Amino acid sequence: MISKEPSREDLLRTPIKMLDLRHKVSIKELVDSFSSTSFQARRLSQCVDIFRKMTDTDRTHTVLLGMSGALVAAGLRKVIADLIKLRLVDVVTTTGAVVYQDFYQAMGHRHYRGDPNSDDVLLHSYMIDRIYDTYVDEDKFRETDMSIGRIMETLEPRKYSTREFLSVLGERCQHDEGSILGNAYEQGVPIYCPAISDSSIGIGLSTAYKRQRESGHSMDGMFHLDTIRDNYEIAQIVHMSPSTGAIYLGGGVPKNYINDAIVMADMLYGGQDGHEYAFQITMDRAEWGGLSGSTLGEAQSWGKIEAEATHAMVHVELSVALPLIAAAVMEGRNWKPRAGPMFKWDGDQLISM
Repeated sequence: MISKEPSREDLLRTPIKMLDLRHKVSIKELVDSFSSTSFQARRLSQCVDIFRKMTDTDRTHTVLLGMSGALVAAGLRKVIADLIKLRLVDVVTTTGAVVYQDFYQAMGHRHYRGDPNSDDVLLHSYMIDRIYDTYVDEDKFRETDMSIGRIMETLEPRKYSTREFLSVLGERCQHDEGSILGNAYEQGVPIYCPAISDSSIGIGLSTAYKRQRESGHSMDGMFHLDTIRDNYEIAQIVHMSPSTGAIYLGGGVPKNYINDAIVMADMLYGGQDGHEYAFQITMDRAEWGGLSGSTLGEAQSWGKIEAEATHAMVHVELSVALPLIAAAVMEGRNWKPRAGPMFKWDGDQLISM
């Protein structure tokens, strides 16, 4: 079908509105006013609108959140924890670094304000690690690594999905109301970490693996993480969901995993539609061909985003964009929790949600 070209009058119908900050405005009011402006402000407002549509009813859309980047170091830990606590997020996929640094803080350790122009050789001599303008205590990192390894050694020797193991860590974080892992455990929100070995969690588990091998444990008598089981589990979640929405904080493995969950569900069960809603906050570009910057329209060619889906991308650094988007959505709901799906598992089988 050939679409009719818009007229000149159609194209000049809607004027840009100038922001007026003379009157006190809430974050919600400010972000909503972005919808009548241009560039990334308008894109950010579109992301808020999509987030609201994903969460305006209980249980209809299963909301999958992908997390990459130094979110905890950026100060976003409690923002994410509150999204989980208010059940504005139902399933999480993440890099190991995000949940590791969350666990590190739950153990009473901290991130510190630093200087991107520091003498990094001096920092190394002090056992201080730098994440751009943030410092962390390498001694405390190593203590945390060892703690994770010791936890592993207390568990029944068998295969675990990353959801199961991160739930074990989350149980130990319940005392910390700002913990991502702790709130996910309390709310029954599954967290998947498909590249978990590429993190300090993986390093901590490796220390325990070495101890067990050197003490004569057989392979059958040891703890194992099974990321293929992750695939099986998340495919069931997507298959059993009436529809799904996706939020991508950055790109990388978590973004791809949320999208591949559609393909997994289709391959295992058939007839799977793509995500109905999706938005991404990123600073990556599409022109280089990498997944992190690829458009959500491109994902439609793979069937990962539904053909008629509502989607948007905003190119703003996460430490700026996420608090604005999250606050606008939470304020719009009067900070009231949503009734998300309740997952009931029997081993690797999803019984109900």
